[in-house]
Amino acid sequence: MKKTGILAAALLASTSIGASAETIRWARVGDALTLDPHSQNEGPSHTMRHQMYEPLIIRDMSGAFQGALATDWAPSESDPNVWTFTLREGVKFHDGADFTAEDVVFSFERAMTPTSDMKELLSSIVEVRAVDDYTVEFVTDGPNPILPSNFTNLFIMDKDWTEANNTVEVQDFEGGEITYATVNANGTGPYRLVSREPEVRTVLSINEDYWGADEFPLEVTEIVFTPIQNAATRVAALLSGEVDFIQDVPVQDLSRVSETDGLRVETAPQNRVIFFGINMGADDIEADNVEGANPFADVRVRQAMNMAINRDAIQQVVMRGQSQPAGMIAPPFVNGWTEELDTAMTDVEAAKALMEEAGYGDGFSVRLDCPNDRYINDEAICQAVVGMMAQIGITVNLDAKSRALHFPLITDGLTDFYMLGWGVPTYDSEYIFNFLLHTRTGDRGSWNGTGFSNAEVDEMIVSLASETDLDVRNETIATIWDVVQTETMYLPVHHQVLNWGLADGVGIPQVDPEDQPKFKFFTMN
Repeated sequence: MKKTGILAAALLASTSIGASAETIRWARVGDALTLDPHSQNEGPSHTMRHQMYEPLIIRDMSGAFQGALATDWAPSESDPNVWTFTLREGVKFHDGADFTAEDVVFSFERAMTPTSDMKELLSSIVEVRAVDDYTVEFVTDGPNPILPSNFTNLFIMDKDWTEANNTVEVQDFEGGEITYATVNANGTGPYRLVSREPEVRTVLSINEDYWGADEFPLEVTEIVFTPIQNAATRVAALLSGEVDFIQDVPVQDLSRVSETDGLRVETAPQNRVIFFGINMGADDIEADNVEGANPFADVRVRQAMNMAINRDAIQQVVMRGQSQPAGMIAPPFVNGWTEELDTAMTDVEAAKALMEEAGYGDGFSVRLDCPNDRYINDEAICQAVVGMMAQIGITVNLDAKSRALHFPLITDGLTDFYMLGWGVPTYDSEYIFNFLLHTRTGDRGSWNGTGFSNAEVDEMIVSLASETDLDVRNETIATIWDVVQTETMYLPVHHQVLNWGLADGVGIPQVDPEDQPKFKFFTMN
Protein backbone atom coordinates (compact mmCIF):
# COMPACT_ATOMS: atom_id res chain seq x y z
CA MET A 1 0.00 0.00 0.00
CA LYS A 2 1.42 3.40 -0.93
CA LYS A 3 1.92 5.89 1.87
CA THR A 4 -0.88 8.12 0.57
CA GLY A 5 -3.17 5.13 0.75
CA ILE A 6 -2.11 4.41 4.31
CA LEU A 7 -2.88 7.99 5.32
CA ALA A 8 -6.26 7.90 3.65
CA ALA A 9 -7.07 4.65 5.41
CA ALA A 10 -5.99 6.15 8.71
CA LEU A 11 -8.30 9.11 8.20
CA LEU A 12 -11.21 6.84 7.40
CA ALA A 13 -10.43 4.74 10.46
CA SER A 14 -10.36 7.83 12.65
CA THR A 15 -13.82 8.87 11.48
CA SER A 16 -15.20 5.39 12.15
CA ILE A 17 -14.47 5.65 15.84
CA GLY A 18 -17.73 7.52 16.32
CA ALA A 19 -16.17 10.85 17.21
CA SER A 20 -18.12 12.68 19.85
CA ALA A 21 -17.83 16.19 21.24
CA GLU A 22 -15.02 14.90 23.45
CA THR A 23 -12.92 13.43 20.64
CA ILE A 24 -10.42 15.66 18.89
CA ARG A 25 -9.02 14.52 15.57
CA TRP A 26 -5.63 16.13 15.20
CA ALA A 27 -3.22 16.28 12.27
CA ARG A 28 0.09 17.85 11.49
CA VAL A 29 2.74 17.43 8.81
CA GLY A 30 4.86 14.91 10.72
CA ASP A 31 4.69 12.38 13.52
CA ALA A 32 6.73 12.15 16.70
CA LEU A 33 10.09 10.61 15.89
CA THR A 34 9.91 8.45 19.02
CA LEU A 35 8.02 8.19 22.30
CA ASP A 36 11.22 7.63 24.31
CA PRO A 37 11.14 10.70 26.58
CA HIS A 38 14.86 11.42 26.41
CA SER A 39 15.85 10.29 22.93
CA GLN A 40 15.06 13.30 20.74
CA ASN A 41 14.91 16.97 21.74
CA GLU A 42 12.49 17.77 18.94
CA GLY A 43 9.23 19.70 18.83
CA PRO A 44 6.67 17.24 17.40
CA SER A 45 8.11 14.47 19.59
CA HIS A 46 7.83 16.62 22.71
CA THR A 47 4.29 17.63 21.77
CA MET A 48 3.11 14.04 21.59
CA ARG A 49 4.88 13.14 24.83
CA HIS A 50 3.37 16.11 26.69
CA GLN A 51 -0.03 14.43 26.42
CA MET A 52 1.20 11.26 28.18
CA TYR A 53 4.27 12.20 30.22
CA GLU A 54 4.95 15.17 32.47
CA PRO A 55 8.00 17.18 33.52
CA LEU A 56 8.44 18.74 36.94
CA ILE A 57 7.30 22.09 35.58
CA ILE A 58 5.74 23.12 32.29
CA ARG A 59 5.09 26.26 30.37
CA ASP A 60 1.38 26.77 29.94
CA MET A 61 -0.01 27.86 26.59
CA SER A 62 0.97 31.46 27.32
CA GLY A 63 4.59 30.48 27.97
CA ALA A 64 4.41 31.02 31.75
CA PHE A 65 5.81 28.53 34.27
CA GLN A 66 3.31 26.19 35.89
CA GLY A 67 3.87 23.35 38.32
CA ALA A 68 3.35 19.88 36.94
CA LEU A 69 4.93 17.07 38.96
CA ALA A 70 6.52 19.67 41.24
CA THR A 71 4.54 22.08 43.37
CA ASP A 72 7.41 24.28 44.57
CA TRP A 73 11.02 24.89 43.58
CA ALA A 74 13.65 27.26 44.90
CA PRO A 75 17.40 27.58 45.48
CA SER A 76 18.51 26.16 48.81
CA GLU A 77 18.94 28.75 51.54
CA SER A 78 21.97 26.92 52.91
CA ASP A 79 23.79 26.02 49.69
CA PRO A 80 23.74 28.22 46.55
CA ASN A 81 24.69 25.19 44.43
CA VAL A 82 21.47 23.35 45.25
CA TRP A 83 17.93 23.67 43.91
CA THR A 84 15.19 21.98 45.96
CA PHE A 85 12.00 20.71 44.29
CA THR A 86 8.94 19.66 46.26
CA LEU A 87 7.03 16.96 44.40
CA ARG A 88 3.30 16.56 44.01
CA GLU A 89 1.89 13.84 46.26
CA GLY A 90 -0.74 11.29 45.34
CA VAL A 91 0.24 11.10 41.66
CA LYS A 92 0.11 7.74 39.90
CA PHE A 93 1.55 6.47 36.66
CA HIS A 94 -0.82 5.06 34.09
CA ASP A 95 -0.17 1.52 35.32
CA GLY A 96 -1.18 2.49 38.87
CA ALA A 97 2.33 2.77 40.34
CA ASP A 98 3.03 5.64 42.75
CA PHE A 99 5.13 8.56 41.58
CA THR A 100 8.00 9.35 43.97
CA ALA A 101 11.37 11.05 44.11
CA GLU A 102 13.01 7.79 43.05
CA ASP A 103 11.43 8.19 39.60
CA VAL A 104 12.72 11.75 39.31
CA VAL A 105 16.29 10.77 40.19
CA PHE A 106 16.15 7.84 37.78
CA SER A 107 14.72 9.95 34.92
CA PHE A 108 17.26 12.73 35.24
CA GLU A 109 20.15 10.31 35.47
CA ARG A 110 18.82 8.54 32.38
CA ALA A 111 18.51 11.86 30.54
CA MET A 112 22.16 12.65 31.29
CA THR A 113 23.52 9.55 29.53
CA PRO A 114 25.37 9.70 26.17
CA THR A 115 22.52 8.64 23.86
CA SER A 116 20.12 11.16 25.38
CA ASP A 117 19.39 14.24 23.28
CA MET A 118 18.50 16.12 26.49
CA LYS A 119 21.91 15.97 28.16
CA GLU A 120 23.00 19.51 27.18
CA LEU A 121 20.15 20.88 29.27
CA LEU A 122 21.53 19.12 32.33
CA SER A 123 25.24 19.71 31.85
CA SER A 124 25.58 21.86 34.98
CA ILE A 125 24.10 19.14 37.25
CA VAL A 126 26.60 17.05 39.21
CA GLU A 127 24.12 15.12 41.35
CA VAL A 128 20.38 14.48 41.67
CA ARG A 129 19.38 13.16 45.08
CA ALA A 130 16.17 12.17 46.81
CA VAL A 131 15.84 13.76 50.25
CA ASP A 132 12.62 11.85 50.89
CA ASP A 133 9.78 10.48 48.77
CA TYR A 134 8.62 13.94 47.76
CA THR A 135 11.72 16.13 47.85
CA VAL A 136 14.52 16.18 45.29
CA GLU A 137 17.71 18.22 45.31
CA PHE A 138 19.68 19.14 42.21
CA VAL A 139 23.33 19.87 42.92
CA THR A 140 24.98 22.05 40.28
CA ASP A 141 28.55 22.94 39.43
CA GLY A 142 28.19 26.46 40.79
CA PRO A 143 24.97 28.41 41.34
CA ASN A 144 22.59 28.10 38.38
CA PRO A 145 19.92 30.82 38.53
CA ILE A 146 17.94 29.56 35.51
CA LEU A 147 18.07 25.79 36.08
CA PRO A 148 14.26 25.30 36.18
CA SER A 149 14.01 26.71 32.65
CA ASN A 150 15.81 23.61 31.42
CA PHE A 151 13.23 21.20 32.85
CA THR A 152 10.06 22.00 30.90
CA ASN A 153 10.53 19.16 28.38
CA LEU A 154 12.34 16.77 30.72
CA PHE A 155 9.79 14.00 31.22
CA ILE A 156 9.60 11.70 34.21
CA MET A 157 9.45 7.93 33.69
CA ASP A 158 8.44 5.18 36.09
CA LYS A 159 11.71 3.57 37.19
CA ASP A 160 10.18 0.14 37.77
CA TRP A 161 8.31 0.11 34.44
CA THR A 162 11.41 1.16 32.54
CA GLU A 163 13.54 -1.51 34.20
CA ALA A 164 10.90 -4.22 33.75
CA ASN A 165 10.71 -3.48 30.03
CA ASN A 166 14.48 -3.46 29.49
CA THR A 167 14.56 0.16 28.35
CA VAL A 168 16.78 1.79 30.97
CA GLU A 169 19.17 2.92 28.26
CA VAL A 170 17.95 5.79 26.11
CA GLN A 171 17.11 4.75 22.56
CA ASP A 172 19.99 5.35 20.14
CA PHE A 173 17.84 7.07 17.54
CA GLU A 174 20.69 8.03 15.23
CA GLY A 175 21.87 4.39 15.31
CA GLY A 176 18.44 3.16 14.23
CA GLU A 177 17.66 1.41 17.51
CA ILE A 178 14.06 0.50 18.41
CA THR A 179 13.18 -0.16 22.06
CA TYR A 180 10.04 -0.79 24.10
CA ALA A 181 9.89 2.90 25.02
CA THR A 182 9.90 3.87 21.34
CA VAL A 183 6.26 2.85 20.83
CA ASN A 184 4.97 2.40 24.39
CA ALA A 185 4.41 4.88 27.21
CA ASN A 186 3.66 4.90 30.92
CA GLY A 187 3.52 8.43 32.22
CA THR A 188 1.56 10.49 34.71
CA GLY A 189 -0.01 12.74 32.08
CA PRO A 190 -3.65 13.46 31.28
CA TYR A 191 -3.83 10.93 28.43
CA ARG A 192 -2.95 7.25 28.14
CA LEU A 193 -1.59 5.61 25.02
CA VAL A 194 -4.21 3.32 23.43
CA SER A 195 -2.49 2.46 20.15
CA ARG A 196 0.52 3.61 18.20
CA GLU A 197 1.28 3.09 14.49
CA PRO A 198 4.22 5.41 13.73
CA GLU A 199 3.62 7.65 10.71
CA VAL A 200 0.04 6.33 10.47
CA ARG A 201 -2.12 6.84 13.56
CA THR A 202 -1.89 7.30 17.32
CA VAL A 203 -4.85 7.10 19.69
CA LEU A 204 -4.87 8.44 23.25
CA SER A 205 -7.63 8.31 25.86
CA ILE A 206 -8.30 10.31 29.01
CA ASN A 207 -6.47 9.27 32.17
CA GLU A 208 -9.37 8.90 34.57
CA ASP A 209 -6.99 9.03 37.54
CA TYR A 210 -5.18 12.19 36.47
CA TRP A 211 -4.11 14.33 39.43
CA GLY A 212 -5.21 17.51 37.62
CA ALA A 213 -8.82 16.49 37.05
CA ASP A 214 -10.09 19.45 39.06
CA GLU A 215 -7.52 21.96 37.76
CA PHE A 216 -7.84 21.73 33.96
CA PRO A 217 -10.81 21.60 31.57
CA LEU A 218 -9.96 18.07 30.35
CA GLU A 219 -12.91 18.27 27.98
CA VAL A 220 -10.97 16.34 25.34
CA THR A 221 -11.38 12.71 26.35
CA GLU A 222 -9.93 11.07 23.24
CA ILE A 223 -7.20 12.16 20.84
CA VAL A 224 -6.85 10.64 17.38
CA PHE A 225 -3.65 11.83 15.71
CA THR A 226 -2.87 11.35 12.01
CA PRO A 227 0.30 12.72 10.41
CA ILE A 228 -0.47 14.09 6.93
CA GLN A 229 2.61 15.30 5.09
CA ASN A 230 0.87 16.45 1.93
CA ALA A 231 -0.39 20.02 2.44
CA ALA A 232 -3.41 19.71 0.15
CA THR A 233 -4.51 16.47 1.80
CA ARG A 234 -4.09 17.98 5.26
CA VAL A 235 -6.23 21.01 4.42
CA ALA A 236 -8.82 18.86 2.66
CA ALA A 237 -9.14 16.78 5.82
CA LEU A 238 -9.88 19.93 7.85
CA LEU A 239 -12.30 21.34 5.28
CA SER A 240 -14.23 18.06 5.05
CA GLY A 241 -14.47 17.64 8.82
CA GLU A 242 -12.29 14.53 8.91
CA VAL A 243 -10.01 16.32 11.37
CA ASP A 244 -10.81 19.09 13.86
CA PHE A 245 -7.37 20.62 14.31
CA ILE A 246 -4.27 20.98 12.17
CA GLN A 247 -1.16 22.60 13.53
CA ASP A 248 0.30 23.79 10.28
CA VAL A 249 -2.13 25.44 7.87
CA PRO A 250 -0.19 26.03 4.64
CA VAL A 251 0.25 29.74 3.99
CA GLN A 252 -1.43 29.45 0.59
CA ASP A 253 -4.60 28.08 2.22
CA LEU A 254 -5.03 30.50 5.14
CA SER A 255 -7.85 32.50 3.57
CA ARG A 256 -9.53 29.35 2.30
CA VAL A 257 -9.67 27.90 5.80
CA SER A 258 -10.59 31.12 7.61
CA GLU A 259 -13.42 31.85 5.14
CA THR A 260 -14.98 28.40 5.51
CA ASP A 261 -18.02 28.25 7.76
CA GLY A 262 -17.30 26.36 10.96
CA LEU A 263 -13.52 26.82 10.75
CA ARG A 264 -11.05 29.45 11.90
CA VAL A 265 -7.33 30.17 11.86
CA GLU A 266 -5.46 31.18 15.01
CA THR A 267 -2.13 32.94 14.39
CA ALA A 268 0.81 33.90 16.61
CA PRO A 269 4.58 34.43 16.41
CA GLN A 270 6.47 31.23 17.12
CA ASN A 271 9.45 30.76 19.38
CA ARG A 272 11.46 29.34 16.48
CA VAL A 273 13.95 30.62 13.92
CA ILE A 274 14.77 28.96 10.59
CA PHE A 275 18.36 29.08 9.31
CA PHE A 276 21.10 27.30 7.38
CA GLY A 277 24.24 25.82 8.93
CA ILE A 278 27.62 25.74 7.19
CA ASN A 279 30.50 23.37 7.90
CA MET A 280 33.28 25.92 8.31
CA GLY A 281 35.54 23.74 10.45
CA ALA A 282 36.63 20.96 8.09
CA ASP A 283 39.84 21.22 6.05
CA ASP A 284 37.96 19.76 3.11
CA ILE A 285 34.31 18.84 2.60
CA GLU A 286 32.71 16.09 0.56
CA ALA A 287 29.59 17.87 -0.66
CA ASP A 288 31.39 20.32 -2.98
CA ASN A 289 33.47 20.19 -6.18
CA VAL A 290 36.50 21.97 -4.73
CA GLU A 291 39.40 19.57 -4.32
CA GLY A 292 41.62 19.79 -1.27
CA ALA A 293 39.97 22.82 0.29
CA ASN A 294 36.82 23.93 2.06
CA PRO A 295 35.36 27.11 0.58
CA PHE A 296 33.18 27.49 3.69
CA ALA A 297 36.33 27.89 5.81
CA ASP A 298 36.71 31.40 4.37
CA VAL A 299 34.53 33.84 6.29
CA ARG A 300 34.14 35.95 3.15
CA VAL A 301 32.32 33.09 1.43
CA ARG A 302 30.03 32.67 4.41
CA GLN A 303 29.36 36.42 4.51
CA ALA A 304 28.63 36.40 0.78
CA MET A 305 26.13 33.58 1.19
CA ASN A 306 24.44 35.47 4.01
CA MET A 307 24.18 38.59 1.87
CA ALA A 308 22.80 36.62 -1.08
CA ILE A 309 19.69 35.47 0.81
CA ASN A 310 16.78 37.76 0.01
CA ARG A 311 14.71 37.31 3.14
CA ASP A 312 12.08 39.82 2.07
CA ALA A 313 11.47 37.85 -1.12
CA ILE A 314 11.14 34.62 0.87
CA GLN A 315 8.71 36.36 3.22
CA GLN A 316 6.57 37.75 0.40
CA VAL A 317 6.67 34.97 -2.20
CA VAL A 318 7.35 31.70 -0.38
CA MET A 319 5.73 32.52 2.97
CA ARG A 320 3.04 34.90 1.67
CA GLY A 321 3.79 37.35 4.45
CA GLN A 322 3.70 34.69 7.18
CA SER A 323 7.26 35.09 8.51
CA GLN A 324 9.53 37.68 10.08
CA PRO A 325 12.94 38.07 8.37
CA ALA A 326 15.78 37.25 10.76
CA GLY A 327 19.36 38.39 11.17
CA MET A 328 20.25 36.17 14.13
CA ILE A 329 19.42 32.61 15.19
CA ALA A 330 17.51 33.65 18.32
CA PRO A 331 13.77 34.36 18.33
CA PRO A 332 12.63 37.71 19.83
CA PHE A 333 11.31 35.81 22.88
CA VAL A 334 14.85 35.00 24.00
CA ASN A 335 17.11 36.76 26.50
CA GLY A 336 20.04 38.02 24.42
CA TRP A 337 18.01 38.93 21.36
CA THR A 338 18.34 42.51 20.14
CA GLU A 339 16.67 44.33 17.30
CA GLU A 340 20.06 45.54 16.10
CA LEU A 341 21.43 42.02 15.72
CA ASP A 342 18.21 40.72 14.19
CA THR A 343 18.68 42.57 10.91
CA ALA A 344 20.25 41.33 7.70
CA MET A 345 21.25 43.03 4.47
CA THR A 346 20.77 41.62 0.97
CA ASP A 347 23.42 42.87 -1.45
CA VAL A 348 24.18 40.54 -4.36
CA GLU A 349 26.86 42.76 -5.88
CA ALA A 350 28.74 43.07 -2.60
CA ALA A 351 28.40 39.31 -2.17
CA LYS A 352 29.92 38.70 -5.61
CA ALA A 353 32.82 40.97 -4.69
CA LEU A 354 33.44 38.95 -1.54
CA MET A 355 33.39 35.71 -3.53
CA GLU A 356 35.96 37.17 -5.94
CA GLU A 357 38.12 38.39 -3.09
CA ALA A 358 38.04 34.93 -1.50
CA GLY A 359 39.21 33.33 -4.75
CA TYR A 360 35.85 31.85 -5.73
CA GLY A 361 34.81 34.32 -8.42
CA ASP A 362 33.99 31.39 -10.69
CA GLY A 363 31.93 29.82 -7.92
CA PHE A 364 31.67 26.19 -6.87
CA SER A 365 28.97 23.58 -6.39
CA VAL A 366 27.72 22.12 -3.12
CA ARG A 367 24.90 19.92 -1.79
CA LEU A 368 22.22 21.42 0.44
CA ASP A 369 20.45 19.03 2.82
CA CYS A 370 16.90 20.06 3.62
CA PRO A 371 13.92 18.52 5.42
CA ASN A 372 10.61 18.33 3.59
CA ASP A 373 8.26 17.58 6.49
CA ARG A 374 9.34 19.63 9.50
CA TYR A 375 9.13 23.41 9.04
CA ILE A 376 6.61 25.59 7.25
CA ASN A 377 7.46 25.45 3.52
CA ASP A 378 10.88 24.04 4.36
CA GLU A 379 11.62 22.55 0.94
CA ALA A 380 10.23 25.61 -0.85
CA ILE A 381 12.55 27.86 1.18
CA CYS A 382 15.50 25.67 0.22
CA GLN A 383 14.48 25.85 -3.45
CA ALA A 384 14.38 29.64 -3.24
CA VAL A 385 17.83 29.75 -1.66
CA VAL A 386 19.19 27.54 -4.46
CA GLY A 387 18.32 30.32 -6.90
CA MET A 388 19.74 33.02 -4.65
CA MET A 389 23.07 31.22 -4.29
CA ALA A 390 23.25 30.82 -8.07
CA GLN A 391 23.34 34.62 -8.34
CA ILE A 392 26.76 34.63 -6.68
CA GLY A 393 28.11 31.63 -8.57
CA ILE A 394 27.34 28.86 -6.07
CA THR A 395 25.56 25.93 -7.73
CA VAL A 396 23.47 24.23 -5.07
CA ASN A 397 22.25 20.67 -5.49
CA LEU A 398 19.21 20.26 -3.28
CA ASP A 399 18.63 17.00 -1.43
CA ALA A 400 15.33 17.13 0.47
CA LYS A 401 14.17 14.27 2.66
CA SER A 402 12.10 13.41 5.72
CA ARG A 403 13.28 14.90 9.00
CA ALA A 404 13.84 11.40 10.40
CA LEU A 405 16.62 11.03 7.82
CA HIS A 406 17.69 14.67 7.77
CA PHE A 407 18.38 15.32 11.46
CA PRO A 408 20.91 12.48 11.91
CA LEU A 409 22.97 14.04 9.11
CA ILE A 410 23.50 17.03 11.40
CA THR A 411 24.03 15.23 14.68
CA ASP A 412 26.34 12.67 13.05
CA GLY A 413 28.37 15.30 11.18
CA LEU A 414 27.42 14.04 7.72
CA THR A 415 26.28 17.31 6.13
CA ASP A 416 28.17 20.45 5.14
CA PHE A 417 25.27 22.77 4.26
CA TYR A 418 21.88 22.20 5.87
CA MET A 419 18.61 23.71 7.04
CA LEU A 420 17.66 23.67 10.70
CA GLY A 421 14.99 25.33 12.83
CA TRP A 422 15.51 26.06 16.49
CA GLY A 423 13.07 26.81 19.28
CA VAL A 424 14.25 27.96 22.67
CA PRO A 425 12.07 26.51 25.47
CA THR A 426 14.29 28.11 28.15
CA TYR A 427 13.82 31.58 26.61
CA ASP A 428 17.56 32.14 27.18
CA SER A 429 20.55 32.28 24.80
CA GLU A 430 22.46 29.69 26.81
CA TYR A 431 20.23 27.01 25.27
CA ILE A 432 21.25 28.06 21.76
CA PHE A 433 24.94 28.24 22.64
CA ASN A 434 25.01 24.86 24.39
CA PHE A 435 23.52 23.00 21.44
CA LEU A 436 24.62 25.02 18.40
CA LEU A 437 27.88 26.79 19.26
CA HIS A 438 29.84 24.89 21.90
CA THR A 439 32.51 22.49 20.62
CA ARG A 440 30.91 19.10 20.02
CA THR A 441 31.76 17.11 23.15
CA GLY A 442 30.08 14.42 25.24
CA ASP A 443 27.52 16.71 26.86
CA ARG A 444 27.43 19.83 24.66
CA GLY A 445 27.32 20.86 21.03
CA SER A 446 25.33 17.88 19.77
CA TRP A 447 23.61 19.98 17.06
CA ASN A 448 26.69 22.00 16.13
CA GLY A 449 27.27 20.79 12.59
CA THR A 450 29.40 23.79 11.69
CA GLY A 451 32.70 22.52 13.04
CA PHE A 452 33.13 25.80 14.92
CA SER A 453 35.30 25.29 17.99
CA ASN A 454 36.74 27.99 20.21
CA ALA A 455 37.99 27.18 23.70
CA GLU A 456 37.48 30.74 24.94
CA VAL A 457 33.90 30.78 23.70
CA ASP A 458 33.29 27.34 25.23
CA GLU A 459 34.48 28.68 28.58
CA MET A 460 32.12 31.65 28.33
CA ILE A 461 29.20 29.36 27.47
CA VAL A 462 29.88 27.12 30.46
CA SER A 463 30.12 30.16 32.73
CA LEU A 464 26.53 31.14 31.93
CA ALA A 465 25.18 28.24 34.00
CA SER A 466 26.73 29.52 37.22
CA GLU A 467 26.86 33.30 36.85
CA THR A 468 24.43 34.82 39.36
CA ASP A 469 25.16 38.46 38.50
CA LEU A 470 22.63 38.90 35.71
CA ASP A 471 24.32 42.02 34.35
CA VAL A 472 27.61 40.17 34.01
CA ARG A 473 25.81 37.18 32.54
CA ASN A 474 24.05 39.32 29.94
CA GLU A 475 27.35 40.96 29.01
CA THR A 476 28.81 37.50 28.38
CA ILE A 477 25.79 36.57 26.27
CA ALA A 478 26.26 39.73 24.19
CA THR A 479 29.94 38.94 23.70
CA ILE A 480 29.13 35.44 22.48
CA TRP A 481 26.53 36.78 20.06
CA ASP A 482 29.18 39.11 18.62
CA VAL A 483 31.26 36.01 17.84
CA VAL A 484 28.30 34.24 16.24
CA GLN A 485 27.51 37.22 14.03
CA THR A 486 31.13 37.85 13.06
CA GLU A 487 31.91 34.22 12.24
CA THR A 488 28.69 33.77 10.19
CA MET A 489 28.58 30.01 10.62
CA TYR A 490 24.79 30.22 10.46
CA LEU A 491 22.64 31.97 7.87
CA PRO A 492 19.38 33.13 9.50
CA VAL A 493 16.28 33.20 7.30
CA HIS A 494 13.21 34.04 9.37
CA HIS A 495 11.20 33.60 12.53
CA GLN A 496 8.24 31.32 11.95
CA VAL A 497 4.64 32.39 12.35
CA LEU A 498 2.21 29.77 13.65
CA ASN A 499 -1.11 29.16 11.95
CA TRP A 500 -3.41 26.66 13.62
CA GLY A 501 -6.59 25.60 11.86
CA LEU A 502 -9.47 24.62 14.13
CA ALA A 503 -13.12 23.72 14.00
CA ASP A 504 -15.19 26.38 15.74
CA GLY A 505 -16.12 23.93 18.49
CA VAL A 506 -12.50 23.55 19.58
CA GLY A 507 -11.55 26.13 22.19
CA ILE A 508 -7.98 27.05 23.12
CA PRO A 509 -6.64 29.62 25.62
CA GLN A 510 -4.26 30.88 22.92
CA VAL A 511 -1.76 29.63 20.36
CA ASP A 512 1.25 28.23 22.19
CA PRO A 513 4.45 30.00 20.97
CA GLU A 514 6.25 26.68 21.47
CA ASP A 515 3.83 25.04 18.98
CA GLN A 516 3.07 22.48 21.67
CA PRO A 517 -0.69 22.21 22.11
CA LYS A 518 -1.51 20.64 25.46
CA PHE A 519 -4.98 19.17 25.11
CA LYS A 520 -5.77 19.27 28.81
CA PHE A 521 -6.23 23.05 28.32
CA PHE A 522 -8.62 22.64 25.34
CA THR A 523 -12.38 22.93 25.54
CA MET A 524 -14.93 21.26 23.26
CA ASN A 525 -18.30 22.82 22.47
